[in-house]
Amino acid sequence: MSAGDVTFEAPRHDRAALRPRILHLGFGAFGRAHPMWFLDRGLDAAGGDWGVIAARLNSGADALDALDAAQGRYHVAAADEQSARVRRIDCVIGTRHPARDGSDALPDLIATPGLDVILLTVTEKGYCQRAGRLDPDRPDVAADLARQGEPGTAIGVLAEGLRRRRDADGAGLTILSCDNIPGNGDLLRRVVRDFAERVAPDLAEWIGDKVAFPNSMVDRITPALDADGRALLRDAVGGEDANGIVTEPFHQWVIEDRFVGPRPPFAEGGAELVADVRPFEEMKLRMLNGAHTFLAHAGRLAGHETVADAIGDPVLRAATRRLMMDEQVPTLDMPGGVDLAAYADALVARFDNTRLRHRLDQIAQDTSQKVPQRLLAPAAANAAAGRGWPLTALAIASWIVALRELPAVADPRQDDLRQAASGSDPVASVLSLPGLADAPDALLGPVTDAHATIAERGISAALKEAM
Repeated sequence: MSAGDVTFEAPRHDRAALRPRILHLGFGAFGRAHPMWFLDRGLDAAGGDWGVIAARLNSGADALDALDAAQGRYHVAAADEQSARVRRIDCVIGTRHPARDGSDALPDLIATPGLDVILLTVTEKGYCQRAGRLDPDRPDVAADLARQGEPGTAIGVLAEGLRRRRDADGAGLTILSCDNIPGNGDLLRRVVRDFAERVAPDLAEWIGDKVAFPNSMVDRITPALDADGRALLRDAVGGEDANGIVTEPFHQWVIEDRFVGPRPPFAEGGAELVADVRPFEEMKLRMLNGAHTFLAHAGRLAGHETVADAIGDPVLRAATRRLMMDEQVPTLDMPGGVDLAAYADALVARFDNTRLRHRLDQIAQDTSQKVPQRLLAPAAANAAAGRGWPLTALAIASWIVALRELPAVADPRQDDLRQAASGSDPVASVLSLPGLADAPDALLGPVTDAHATIAERGISAALKEAM
């Protein structure tokens, strides 16, 4: 890409007017590229004093130090093969990290009267849940409950901060999940209240009365920053940006319009406020995220490294679109006017973006937390309706084959998964693990057959046969 293909966008809002009204918990690549981007543009359009405190819980203290050194400023490059639009983000006015600032830093901030909204981008595993409720047997959750007042999990931090806010006679607030989980706000409300019930039942009641947990759907493909991305940012801004990120031009944020108190200018920045997010999140989770999980494992089995490489494979390309249209679309119930065929075509075009170099092994991380919503649920829906789902079966089977044959990727259940996949009946062993398949008996036969076909003939031949 030549320098002439890069345009720069500077914020127009008054940074000096910002004060800490939003805590962003889990300030990783997606958080920087998506909710902060919407907010910063919204401040341009509507003004206001909605400043952000960026926080991490475990890793990332060095990145926050670098953000502080840059006075909270960083850049987002929305790029494809032809061009890039680089925006400086100015809405971050401070950072917090418990390893650096102490265990009270985040709960005390949550208790601060001026804080109105908490954003979460902590990934699926950060919700500390099992079957939609708090998992008290998780070692990190058990540790939080044992040493009350010094939480280490995101859920523990929220509960402790809300306890301090209540004890200070503070007003309610809004906690808005931006993670790829169906009903993410509903899930977050349940696990936070479950945690609070174990600390003090009256705290759970106060949270139910005073705190809103809107559901939201987020969509912007944001891979980890690589050398090409760093070079793009360096050329565009004239130096290194330790917190900069390269993402795709496409962006979508659908938010349930249910806030306690004032709303930040998310809508003014391009977000959609709706009464019901569920149809949109199901569309995205099954068509985009389900296709991503399919490509993550089938693509690696076929020898590819990135999404663009995989979608450039004619067999995988055809299988991906047919998976979406033939097996995922029939499970959706969308409002009128939504063109799902056009959405599928747009997704394939987005996957073709070679600028992003979205690595398949990155997408493959934490599949155990993602596969129930993305693949197992539509498989069960199709099975119950008597519809075929051969490509979904191959997508699930590809994951199980990859557990056995490919290098391990990060997953909170990695040991159990790889042990189950290495046994004499890998499909039954994996699908019977707690919390994975709600209807394993209905799924077992087709996935077992798909697994056997991949093992005998390879992934490409198996996909050709299924189409």
